[in-house]
Amino acid sequence: MAGATQGGTDIQDLGLLVPALIALIAGLVIHLFIIGVNVTDWWKGRSVTPVDHIVTSLALSRMGVQCAFTLDLHVNALFLKRLDSPVTLVILNLIYDLFSSTNIWLTSLLSIVLCLKISNFHSRLFLYLRGMIAHRTVYFIGAAVLLSAFSSIITSLVAINEVTKDRTYNTMMNNSSVHCTSINYIHNYNIKTFFPFLFYYISSVLLFTSLYHHITKMKMSSNLSINLERYYSVMKYVFFTSIYNTAYLIVEIVCVLHFYVFCAFLLQLQVVLGFLPVLHSSYLIYRTLKLRSQMSKGLQNITDFLFQRKDTDPRENIEVVAL
Repeated sequence: MAGATQGGTDIQDLGLLVPALIALIAGLVIHLFIIGVNVTDWWKGRSVTPVDHIVTSLALSRMGVQCAFTLDLHVNALFLKRLDSPVTLVILNLIYDLFSSTNIWLTSLLSIVLCLKISNFHSRLFLYLRGMIAHRTVYFIGAAVLLSAFSSIITSLVAINEVTKDRTYNTMMNNSSVHCTSINYIHNYNIKTFFPFLFYYISSVLLFTSLYHHITKMKMSSNLSINLERYYSVMKYVFFTSIYNTAYLIVEIVCVLHFYVFCAFLLQLQVVLGFLPVLHSSYLIYRTLKLRSQMSKGLQNITDFLFQRKDTDPRENIEVVAL
């Protein structure tokens, strides 16, 4: 979670607010657009798929991550260095960890659902999982939120326990690093991230393998009427998303290890974590036909409004003056 780097200055912390705010504003625009499109379809009684449910929940969790991080950065840079309030940081850490863990689990769930929906495996277990998860996506989303909340609360309780025990709290140390010397922090983080990323990579490899074998069979059949562009598009999506998740995991691991060894957060990398979900959500819009078409319509309407106003207003003013 975010915090002022040990020995850092107020100017350095305030300087990080600018890219953090840029990432927050961009994230709010992108994620609110995704939520608005899917909620509007649901409100009007249109078809909303399980993937739409997951993507909407994913957008909400990513908005929460960015808001919690930016709030923590503002509070840390402007207030906590003078207020000495480690419990406040623990509460902010709880909110951030909740949304961050939910984001990871929902990303994994999206990969699993896409694997079950697109892959052409025909084993009994695969068909059973496809039917079960496809009709119970909302319950799995709720389970992801509850599991994230449970793990985040456990981590926060450990941190609060250490804060209350540490009567010789050093006010010169970073407030957000009150539990940095505890190996429990590393253990809790590993448990929270290992399983969702494991499920993600397993489902991604299965989906990519299934598509590859299917494309190979289609090419061997010498059927020129078959359009493989759709399969290539899905493989590109899987590849890009794997790069995103791998980068996200590496940055998270580096931040956690640096936090444990040096008792300070790498805020620069935390800001990078704020941009990565925005890029992935933008890619989701590009790859989702419904979202892409709505985005095109919105941009077209804005462009038409701006150019129409620019072209008509001067002429109207000239005619009024002439009269």
